[in-house]
Amino acid sequence: MHRDLFALMLLPTVACVAPAYAVDYFTAAEARESLFPDATSFASHELTLTPAQRKQIRALSGVTQRTEKQSVWRAQRDDEFLGWFIMDNVRGKHADITYGAALSPSGTVIGVEIMSYRETYGGQVRAAAWRKHFIGKSLKDPFKLDEDIPNITSATLSSRNVMNGVKRLLALQQVVLSDA
Repeated sequence: MHRDLFALMLLPTVACVAPAYAVDYFTAAEARESLFPDATSFASHELTLTPAQRKQIRALSGVTQRTEKQSVWRAQRDDEFLGWFIMDNVRGKHADITYGAALSPSGTVIGVEIMSYRETYGGQVRAAAWRKHFIGKSLKDPFKLDEDIPNITSATLSSRNVMNGVKRLLALQQVVLSDA
């Protein structure tokens, strides 16, 4: 009896501290529509990057392109090209963070959405107040934590890796998508 009562008393405490894993916030379609609300269509482009392109992306961004495949959509409003939506993964401390970046035709960030977060800490990268620091950034910007993108205490790896991922996607756009 006492053991059962003790277990019931602990249940609320355990429920409050149980970590959340793999929380999905947006599908690709929802993230695209959130970042390009005026788009009337999205054309899918599944990119397969060559070793030379991956090397160029690394040279421009300072960040390694981890995969040879990249999911990309061209956003249109009727006949007007609005930009690119690129879905990507970066590594947090232990698990991947799935995010989407909207890039303008001229190579600046329109916005970033965190689509799926699998870490137990660092979820503050989902905050709109932090993500807004990417808007307008281009490859010409330093992309340095605490310089042009704020670091988030207890989310340093997530902050750094999302920041580096966005910079890498800007390089990918310049290398592969500038003529598309």
